[in-house]
Amino acid sequence: MSLTTTPPPAEMATDTGSQHIRDTLRDAIVERRLAPGTKLSESDVGELFNVSRTLVRAALQALSYEGLVNVEKNRGAFVAHPSIDEARQIFATRRLIEPGIVRAAAANIGKTELAELRCMLAAEQRLTEQRGQSARRAEIKASGDFHLALADLSGNAILRRFMDELIARSSLVIALYGQSTVSSCGHSEHDEIVNALERGDIDAAARLMVHHIDHIEADLDLRTHKSTDLKAALEL
Repeated sequence: MSLTTTPPPAEMATDTGSQHIRDTLRDAIVERRLAPGTKLSESDVGELFNVSRTLVRAALQALSYEGLVNVEKNRGAFVAHPSIDEARQIFATRRLIEPGIVRAAAANIGKTELAELRCMLAAEQRLTEQRGQSARRAEIKASGDFHLALADLSGNAILRRFMDELIARSSLVIALYGQSTVSSCGHSEHDEIVNALERGDIDAAARLMVHHIDHIEADLDLRTHKSTDLKAALEL
């Protein structure tokens, strides 16, 4: 038997390279290191990753499908800039979906799973006590990871993928419309949800999740602002 490894097909290598670019850009968007509206030049991204524009284009198309990037004809690709209506729809969708995820997860939560959730909350708490942009980004990611962990526990792979997109798009909305410097996804409310699950009070856990999502949305400035001329805007 030959020990010589067969090189992967070209299309497999291409898919792997594109996926790496997509994942790296996606993390930067979700963690708010790339702000909404940032231009993603194919040539610039290709140079950073030392790959062809074909690979970059495939990665940007994948992100566009997720709603994280807008690709505009003759202008290029930009980090998505969700409208106020889209922001409201994202959180309305989360209110519909996440209580069901909590109920599905509850059926699969035992002592081991509760301990893992507690570990996540402890790490999140430590991040809330730190200062600086990197700690803030890590806290936001940890908050989203809690919601994704519940989706994992639901045992529904389709729901998990759907939540992945919702959490990513929520991060964009928070980057645009968030008003406070406190956690965009309250740590104490996560704790209350886990406490209810531990008690076996599934109805309370589902209600707490809705309240939690309401709280996140309430911290956003989703008022419609009328455009004004330059003189009025500068109050001159």
